Amino acid sequence: MTSPGNREQSLEPLPARLLAQPLDFIVADHHRHRVLCHLCEKLAEDETFDTGLAGAIADHIETEHAAHIADEEQDLFPLLKRRAKREDEIGRVLEQLTEDHAEDERLAARIVNGLRRRIAHPEIPMSAGLRRTLRSFAVCERRHLAIENAIVIPLAKVRLSAQDRAELAGRMTARRQARAAGRSDKMRDEP
Repeated sequence: MTSPGNREQSLEPLPARLLAQPLDFIVADHHRHRVLCHLCEKLAEDETFDTGLAGAIADHIETEHAAHIADEEQDLFPLLKRRAKREDEIGRVLEQLTEDHAEDERLAARIVNGLRRRIAHPEIPMSAGLRRTLRSFAVCERRHLAIENAIVIPLAKVRLSAQDRAELAGRMTARRQARAAGRSDKMRDEP
């Protein structure tokens, strides 16, 4: 998939080895989120419905995007709250990001459901509502990423110890291994 300027863009999983540097992994994942935003807008604007692109977006939202939110909500944000100093004043920023995640998840569920229905019934045109939801998701996600890249990640790089980062890496790795094991089990169970 290409973007404006014909640069290659991909929603492919990041290299597992990058998890050893969890903050770098999150920053790299933020780049994929920007790609996701571009692809959501592309799908919303295109006259013809690209079922392959729609499936890739839905799959990414259900797996990679969901894991990313869990990384932040369950691990990074609580850890940063514990390590931040009072003068960092990070509490309100993290509260806003948590609210953003809730909105992201609401929009993501609507996108996945809408795209899966559309893929199953290609004869039905994409609704104006689904197009608006794809665009809204992209706008919200870009604003959210800007805050995380400008405030959260730099502060985490200063405040988290090597041990904190190692524990964060372990939890993020375990989350992905559990997801992969669940997919393997599901594939074995299917006829």
